Amino acid sequence: MPKCSVYTFLFVLLFTSINSSAQTYKKTDLGIKTNINGIEIELQLYSPAIIRVLKSPAGNSFNKESLSVIKKPGKTTFNVQQQGDLLYLKTNKLLVSLNMKSGDISYFISGNLLLKEKDEGVKFTSFNDAGNNTYKVSQSFVLDNDEAIYGLGQQQGGKMVQRNLTLHMVQGNTDDYIPFFQSVKGFGVFWDNYSPTQFIDNTEGTSFTSDVGEGIDYYFMYGGNADGVVACMRDLSGQAPMFPLWTYGFWQSKERYKSQDELIDVVKQYRKLGVPIDGIIQDWQYWGNNYLWNAMEFLNVDFPDPQKMIIEAHNLNAHMIISIWNSFGPHTKQYRDLEKINALLDFTTWPQSGSEKWPPNRDYPSGVRVYDPYNPEARNIYWNYLRKMYSLGLDGWWMDSSEPDHLDFKPSDLDNKTYLGSFRKVRNAFPLMTVGGVYTHQRAVDSSKRVFILTRSAFAGQQRYGANTWSGDVTASWDALRNQISAGLNFSLTGIPYWNSDIGGFFLSKFPGKLKDPEYRELYVRWLQFGTFCPMMRSHGADAPREIYQFGQKGNKYYDAIEKFINLRYRFLPYIYSTAWDVTANQSSMMRALMMDFPKDKQALDINDQYLFGKSLLVSPVAKAMYIKPGTSGQRFIQEEDFSSIKSKETYLPAGANWFDFWTGEKLMGGTKVNKETPIDMIPLYVKAGSIIPFGPEVQFAEEKKWDNLEIRIYPGADGKFVLYEDDNDNYNYEKGIYSTISFSWDDKKRTLTISNRNGSFPVMLDSRKFNIVIVNTGKSVGENTVNEPDKVITYTGKKVAVKF
Repeated sequence: MPKCSVYTFLFVLLFTSINSSAQTYKKTDLGIKTNINGIEIELQLYSPAIIRVLKSPAGNSFNKESLSVIKKPGKTTFNVQQQGDLLYLKTNKLLVSLNMKSGDISYFISGNLLLKEKDEGVKFTSFNDAGNNTYKVSQSFVLDNDEAIYGLGQQQGGKMVQRNLTLHMVQGNTDDYIPFFQSVKGFGVFWDNYSPTQFIDNTEGTSFTSDVGEGIDYYFMYGGNADGVVACMRDLSGQAPMFPLWTYGFWQSKERYKSQDELIDVVKQYRKLGVPIDGIIQDWQYWGNNYLWNAMEFLNVDFPDPQKMIIEAHNLNAHMIISIWNSFGPHTKQYRDLEKINALLDFTTWPQSGSEKWPPNRDYPSGVRVYDPYNPEARNIYWNYLRKMYSLGLDGWWMDSSEPDHLDFKPSDLDNKTYLGSFRKVRNAFPLMTVGGVYTHQRAVDSSKRVFILTRSAFAGQQRYGANTWSGDVTASWDALRNQISAGLNFSLTGIPYWNSDIGGFFLSKFPGKLKDPEYRELYVRWLQFGTFCPMMRSHGADAPREIYQFGQKGNKYYDAIEKFINLRYRFLPYIYSTAWDVTANQSSMMRALMMDFPKDKQALDINDQYLFGKSLLVSPVAKAMYIKPGTSGQRFIQEEDFSSIKSKETYLPAGANWFDFWTGEKLMGGTKVNKETPIDMIPLYVKAGSIIPFGPEVQFAEEKKWDNLEIRIYPGADGKFVLYEDDNDNYNYEKGIYSTISFSWDDKKRTLTISNRNGSFPVMLDSRKFNIVIVNTGKSVGENTVNEPDKVITYTGKKVAVKF
């Protein structure tokens, strides 16, 4: 080697050594590790599109086992390259840059910046958590000024876009917090922390700050669009299993049926009236007094033969689920068993008195205590008692107070010790753990019946546990109804697809006249119309019963409107059940914010009172009173109904598609606002051009009739596809591939419908059936009518058929 070359080589070696000693990193099998400004930083690749970021003070690196994330990091091909102060990690999906001086991370796609951590946006503040020295942790990001983000769980504020707000994220009765947001730019961020957390978005940045954390732990994911982000989140935290077909029928409940005879009589009344119903729910106190709270036994004398009650319900072709709680009275067997293993938490919960009278008499405290679902042995005890109820033939569980109720809050309450540390450390994951405990235990003992859990709270990952979350004990009002829409949509955008609300609102305190108040009757009907297009259609509430016959009889406008929409729900069952399969098989969402399907339409990004139900139906609920006038006495609760003129609602039809009025078949242009007359028995409902929608028969319960004579409606104007899914309607055979799908394709230019070869099979599958094809247009009578004159009738035996129109 020439002398000059030797000196050059030594200089380069020395420079590289000095440079690398100041900005060193280690490449690992999963990504990279480094230490910058006293902070250890690790990037782990879970897939080419999902990156986990771990940060902790130097010397305090941590290895947390996530409660929400079940995916393990996979072997991902990536490259690492350093250019000056920037270290680049590149996959075939993403480019991530780490500033080796500041420690800030930025995320890019195709050279475009998606998200950047804020300069000096990391904070670790020493904190003593019930005797454990740990940290309060914070991470800030920088979003574009006009960037729309969504998610963060369910809140009641009526906001669609989650910008310019502060959220104190602690699970509550009507607020379900999930520290996850997704951007209209096609990425999502999951902050994997379970302690009380502040989410703040303002002009200074967007941040998560949690009370407890050994370090910062978050996931960045790129899906390209909202469906893709949801798919990433489910890839991380678990897929959503199928619910039975019967769960998509109509459900009736109230606070509470006080005897088994009363409960069964409700089902009998529906059958007598010929109004469809699939489920009845028994709320609390079937166990007796409050000292026996949640005993999971029928100790109330008015439920003398629960086995007979359940059999009677089943004989009436109805399913029954029952209220269970996450707390126990001091006289229950569960309380004694849980106390022995120190698995009862010590803070005030519901109910506060042993007496059932209201208000609570604090001289006689109930002694009810919340259990520790983080403890696996406690979850075993819970199921061991619940299993005895399951053996009676109950069809599902209504897990109330799953956040749980935390009354008379004191900061020291969070010092309670759980199996996983302080209650503060794991506070928000309570619903995930308790719902998961029931699901995993039931799955372990029985695969013949799908788990169905109705729960009042949720946390990230809960979709994997067969749970449908309802929005809590909301007070009935027009504002509350309107707020349910954005609450359910943002909840769905966190990756949890199943959500519903108490149709009519739980409390009627704003309506002193209760069902005598015409404004409340109108509100109930409008809420039920909204509930028709939710993943679960469930009437429930306190203060007044809500059964259809409480609203009059046939010929009464309210009664007829209720009956019309319950029947409409059942006609949509083939569409709904197939959409549910799309959720399970393809990570789709049932309730779809407009931004999911129309992200390029800026007018659609912040609409909080419309949504898609499935990928074809645009639903625009009516959320204001239209048909009341002041009563002659001036007292609010004797207002009078006024149907003298028909009112209307304006709806925005997103650009990028044309639309059909569901009720008339009229074709409308996208990117426009339209007014629709909205008599009490109608809401604006539109179908996207190119849609193929199967309509089922009129039935009294979901499985009454086979789908052997379906009406297939084609909404022309664009090419379209639809997959009709069918299986045994219950059990987990579908996980073994025991189901069938039939794909329908519409070629709009050729006006040809192609029905593919049937894929798959199951034991009770139809060998032959008729499809009644209806091409929708303005001249046809469509809407909810039972029978439309078909354009063609096709006999289908599972072999490919192409039909030209």
